[in-house]
Amino acid sequence: MEKAGSRGSNPAFWWLSRRGQEVKWSFQDLGVYSKKVANILSDACNLQLTDRVIVILPIIPEWWLLNVACMRTGTVLIPGTSQLTATDILYRLQASKAKCIITNDILVDSVESVMSKCPSLKAKVIISHKYRKGWMNFHELYRNASSDHKCAKTKSFDPLAIFFTSGTTGAPKMALHTHCSYGIGLTVNGRYWLDLTPSDVMWNTSDTGWAKSAWSSVFSPWIQGSCVFVQNMRRFNPEQVLETLSKYPITTFCSPPTAYRMLVQSDVSKYKFKNLQHCVSAGEPINREVMDSWKKQTGLDIYEGYGQTETVLICATFKGMKIKPGSMGKPSPAFNVQVIDENCNVLPPGVEGEIAIHMKSVRPFSLFSRYIDQPKQTAATLRGDYYLTGDRGQVDEDGYIWFMGRADDIILSSGYRIGPFEVENALIEHPAVAESAVVGSPDPTRGEVVKAFVILTPNFTSHDPDKLIKELQEHVKKTTAPYKYPRKIEFVKQLPTTISGKIKRIELRKKEWENTKI
Repeated sequence: MEKAGSRGSNPAFWWLSRRGQEVKWSFQDLGVYSKKVANILSDACNLQLTDRVIVILPIIPEWWLLNVACMRTGTVLIPGTSQLTATDILYRLQASKAKCIITNDILVDSVESVMSKCPSLKAKVIISHKYRKGWMNFHELYRNASSDHKCAKTKSFDPLAIFFTSGTTGAPKMALHTHCSYGIGLTVNGRYWLDLTPSDVMWNTSDTGWAKSAWSSVFSPWIQGSCVFVQNMRRFNPEQVLETLSKYPITTFCSPPTAYRMLVQSDVSKYKFKNLQHCVSAGEPINREVMDSWKKQTGLDIYEGYGQTETVLICATFKGMKIKPGSMGKPSPAFNVQVIDENCNVLPPGVEGEIAIHMKSVRPFSLFSRYIDQPKQTAATLRGDYYLTGDRGQVDEDGYIWFMGRADDIILSSGYRIGPFEVENALIEHPAVAESAVVGSPDPTRGEVVKAFVILTPNFTSHDPDKLIKELQEHVKKTTAPYKYPRKIEFVKQLPTTISGKIKRIELRKKEWENTKI
């Protein structure tokens, strides 16, 4: 076995600031520095085994040290994005009963505005060069902390982290993961989907508040001995991302479909990616047009992956597999994934049903343990011998699975079942459409019909709306099955989204059914 710090010439961690400053740590450095942070959690914050700590930080090196320090101490990490509002923070503090919160200058006022309503909160740490009354300063604690630390004795099924779900269909739930589900479960991600080795440099653009950051910015690359590369950007900047990909020796790149859509709208061909070898995408289905444009401009394919906050990678197009654009690939080796009906019967190819994971005999260790304090919601994820993902799809003759939409988002029109993604996928191929969201709208004859909320690209905002609606409808009829076309189209400036950027169709659907008389 290789010793820490001797896994090739790459650092373990490579951070780039907004001003171009760099931080590089070896695995040995990571071990020493995280021991000091572990002592901060244990001594200054007085956190014991299984105590919960909320960490709300941007993409700064301390976030990675805190991840490792929580594992060393057996403290349960609850990450949060810097986009959280005071109301969001209050909800998370009260729901989790966290004993400690660690944040920076950006959110300290929001925390202070709600902490009187959070009796469980005992320790507050700020990562800042300024001192704040009532807060412990991380930098001062770190300077005085010992680098001698003995890891807590944790078991494989002890709690590791709690991730709040996106909240696309209701209030965010707390999904609990164990040292086993992430520490071992994410091995498949790194080895087979990301195709990582110790010589690779992995850049995942995910915000630190999401499970995807744990997937591809902590566990998957480090399990493989790869380098984690991160860049602290105020917001996603396509030109800056392309410049970084061309300047630094990044071999593996992961970003959501929305980011790839922004990237291909830039002049990608003027950049040369000398080291980039493997590109992946997750978070939502990626459009074929985007994949084709990226391949044309870079010569690289995009390999799609599918998973949830409650799981690790469920399905993917793994390196070396044939890519079927629009498909989420084949099941991960860690799961027996099937498409089933309401009676748990496995459906044949081409028949739509619910995407589920077989659980008989042995529960897959890569699944979350439960939703904290929500036994009914936890029980609702199970049916017979299956875990229900809540997503609908179908399998083809080659075993590839195709996403149709969230179970709650499926539109029933005149006996037809229509997935919103199919229509959104067709719409985005039209040059007038920058973004769209599709929901069911009440109809006296058909029960409900397809309605699309569309954000137009700048070049089409001045076009005749009635004429453009007909043009988009005809485009969808030609692109997918004609019965799926949106009988209603509304042009909007923005769409309701979760903090993670996922469209909240539930809000659009609720508004549509409340405001439409039939």
